[in-house]
Amino acid sequence: MNAGVVLRSCLFAAVQIVVTPPYAIVALLTFPFDAITRYRIISLWTRLMMFALQHICGIRFQVIGAEHLPAQPCVVLSKHQSAWETLAFQVIFPPQVYVIKRELLWIPFFGWGLALCSPIAINRSAGTRAVRQMLAQGKGRLARGFWVIVYPEGTRVAPGARGNYQSSGSAIAIHAGVPVLPVAHNAGRCWRRNSFLKYPGTITVSIGAPIDTQGRKADALTREVEAWIEAEMLRIDHANV
Repeated sequence: MNAGVVLRSCLFAAVQIVVTPPYAIVALLTFPFDAITRYRIISLWTRLMMFALQHICGIRFQVIGAEHLPAQPCVVLSKHQSAWETLAFQVIFPPQVYVIKRELLWIPFFGWGLALCSPIAINRSAGTRAVRQMLAQGKGRLARGFWVIVYPEGTRVAPGARGNYQSSGSAIAIHAGVPVLPVAHNAGRCWRRNSFLKYPGTITVSIGAPIDTQGRKADALTREVEAWIEAEMLRIDHANV
């Protein structure tokens, strides 16, 4: 094990421990503001973490395909390898919300700030009622100017692995009448799932062209997104060999 990586990872954790509790108080003080303003203030915490990741852990990133970003809110369907993308996407994309388990809102400090960022929080045990809730909230958030970020694999996967792509994100986009934006990245090479260690390197984020959802079926749309993401993952991984 690389001692430098361990030390830098510990320093980054220390920054999180020191910064997060007082910033949670800042987040709570944004309550009187509108949702977008709250998001912009609270997401400054993310920018601090990204700064720390770059200057402490040596993790940088590059974006290709930024010209594909549409002018209107859309649903981003992304590969999920790391905690890194949940931070970086707040820097790369406009104000956004995630589909999350409602239990995350109960986490002290982190959950409180998350709640003020207007997430689509669902009770996954509620079955079809949860689906209806997700579609309604997703359409509402998009109408308010938020982008919706969905990881169709549902959980983080190791580099080179492929999860089971679910169609919830496609269903939100079709229900709301907005495009989907496929995204591939290789964040797992620097910060693996459930790992404390963070390795230096440059992460590549590749943004595909928006896909129109008019007249589409969620399953077929998801298969198209999956094919693009997985093909792009192979290209990115090959380019970084």
